Amino acid sequence: MDLFTEKPRVVEVLPLDGGGRPYAYRVPPEWAEKAVPGALALVPLGRTTRTGVVWRLGSGEDVPEAKLRDITKIVHETPVLTPDLLRIIPWISGYYAAPMNSVLESVLPAVVRRGVKPVLRRSLEVARVPDAEAWAKISKRSPKRAAVYEFVRERGEPVERDAVLAALNVTGGVVDALVMEGLLRETAERVDREAYGDEGVRPTGAPPVLNEEQSAAAAVIGEALDAQAHRTILLHGVTGAGKTEVYIAAIDRALAAGGSVLFLVPEVALTPQTVGRLRARLATEGQRVVVWHSHLSDGERFDAWMAVARGECRVVVGARSAVFLPLNNLRLVVVDEEHESSFKQGETPFYHGRDVAVYRASLNKAVCVLGSATPSLESMANARAGKYALVRLTKRVDDRPLPPMRIVDMKREMLKAKGPVLISKELEIALRERLDKGEQSILFLNRRGHARAVICPDCGHVVQCPHCSVSMTYHRTDETLRCHLCDHTERAPSVCPACRSPKIRHKGYGTQRAEDVLRELFPKARIARIDADTMRQKDGFRRVLTAFRNHELDILLGTQMIAKGLDFHGVTLAAVIDADISLHAPDFRAAERTFQLLTQVAGRAGRGGLAGEVIVQTMTPAAGPIQYAKKGDYEGFLEDELEQRREYDYPPHRHLIRHLFRGPNPEKVSFYAEQFARALEAAHPGGVFELRGPAPCPIEKIQDNYRFQIWYCCDRVTRVMPCILKVRHAFPADDEVVDILDSDPTETS
Repeated sequence: MDLFTEKPRVVEVLPLDGGGRPYAYRVPPEWAEKAVPGALALVPLGRTTRTGVVWRLGSGEDVPEAKLRDITKIVHETPVLTPDLLRIIPWISGYYAAPMNSVLESVLPAVVRRGVKPVLRRSLEVARVPDAEAWAKISKRSPKRAAVYEFVRERGEPVERDAVLAALNVTGGVVDALVMEGLLRETAERVDREAYGDEGVRPTGAPPVLNEEQSAAAAVIGEALDAQAHRTILLHGVTGAGKTEVYIAAIDRALAAGGSVLFLVPEVALTPQTVGRLRARLATEGQRVVVWHSHLSDGERFDAWMAVARGECRVVVGARSAVFLPLNNLRLVVVDEEHESSFKQGETPFYHGRDVAVYRASLNKAVCVLGSATPSLESMANARAGKYALVRLTKRVDDRPLPPMRIVDMKREMLKAKGPVLISKELEIALRERLDKGEQSILFLNRRGHARAVICPDCGHVVQCPHCSVSMTYHRTDETLRCHLCDHTERAPSVCPACRSPKIRHKGYGTQRAEDVLRELFPKARIARIDADTMRQKDGFRRVLTAFRNHELDILLGTQMIAKGLDFHGVTLAAVIDADISLHAPDFRAAERTFQLLTQVAGRAGRGGLAGEVIVQTMTPAAGPIQYAKKGDYEGFLEDELEQRREYDYPPHRHLIRHLFRGPNPEKVSFYAEQFARALEAAHPGGVFELRGPAPCPIEKIQDNYRFQIWYCCDRVTRVMPCILKVRHAFPADDEVVDILDSDPTETS
């Protein structure tokens, strides 16, 4: 039976704030055509009106007609969710143990839910010419109307309404009267608030000829696109191998077949560069490229979303959340730098953008390309198991050599200097040589602030955050101490808060301190710092990176946001100031992240016609990840790390689920976690998972909440998660204890 012919017509609507399940509603006749699955609706729920999405036609429940309430309104002309997104929401909800309405909030942008209005450009033109008698009456009765009419008539073409009002200093009522009389005609044109649209599009000439390896990679992707079947392809290419050109070749092929393309990047900082290249290459084909990330204005986000929903744009470049844009006929998904942990959402729902991208591609029978110079162990394991196809690019474009890497033992530097050293002599000399030659350098230090701790040498007191179990970071620019977890800020003390000693010292260093040292060493150098403290303004990344690209800067110093994907042909020196920060983190992925970091930073040098080099400063020069990175030996590192992961049953050999418990009372949180572990083990003795914990988190307190965690090791999350949720549902709740489940976590702190 056709549900649309039933009287009354019934649909299920999933409210954004309604308990995480859909409810049945009746569809009034005026909304019958628009109340389709995926449509945004206003519905009564309790005593209020809620926003929700039409989930499906009909209802799985037998609801008496008398209890049915009517949909209040369908908000947009087009559905806000495509059919594949309607399937992705319950998948994320089940895999990542998140309520359906929470997932829906992540999928559907707030600007779309709120209904931000488009901007209209209103123009005026002459509609008819009055005869002499009528004109005389108008001129006498209303000189302002006459002036407006003459102003528009003299232009001979449509004039913007706002320009007329400003030029003649008249009100809108004067113009409206002329339109009502039929003397002027007003038209309205939608104005798209386009991110980075101010840069313009500069079409490039003929695309570069792909080399043999690039052509082979493009052919593999092209064959998969032509087959119109889902396939995930891991593109493992060394830094500077020309992976972007392979992507563009695939994009051209997907667009030529009438499909749409999703291009994901890990950092907002990379988006302008990628958008610029794609717009330049696709401009000649009349293709529009939309950009999407969290730093856009509400207007830019709304117009970008609407352009995709209407089908006006078939190419999207964006960060993690772009995976949820309502693209139709999706044929190609590209995940660049697929190994990056920033693809993982840091709050509920804890989805991984890369994995959602693969799943969405499978739903659409589309091709998903995962690209990286340092693929994650999980992706490489999938390639070895035959789940992904593996394509390699082993050489840089034009056979440019990979830059040699020099390892500086900072223990020796400290012995020579008889104290702490931030910039080694070797790095100082290398920087000076680049400045003398007019070449550029990139320096990486993954710690912001001036000093990582404030300590008293007399009593040993370390100033800690009152809300978190971490030391406060000193920021010299405003003489404050700041917690980088909860953002608590206080004035930096001049004496020890514990013993009042004036000998209080700043220990360790961050990007602020590094910038000060660089300016002392090279007072004439043009230096810029990129970190979370300097990039708070909108388009801050773009302005600094544009200046660096235009050779208006000599040295770029920054945190992890400059270590990936950036392509500057003038850079001949890349350096890691402290490789030990990531190496000694309390995380089983520490070695992998250190190897990836060093390899990625090294890849920023020597990408143009000039040879490059890399300098890595470390206290542990013999560490495996550092030595493998020096030799550029990904395969050697892979085998070594996989063996260690296998020994402890860590991913990719098994999946991990992290169960975090937090609350203001540490004894209560600890007790609650222990009791839950016992209840779960009792319900599933010798089950399909291994339970480890509970134990305090490495950072035990954040924002006045104490944190304990349990780890579940399993072969399949989808088998274990229902077991955990069943026990969780029956377990006595405590208002002071919050528990959070995170499948395939990337952070362990």
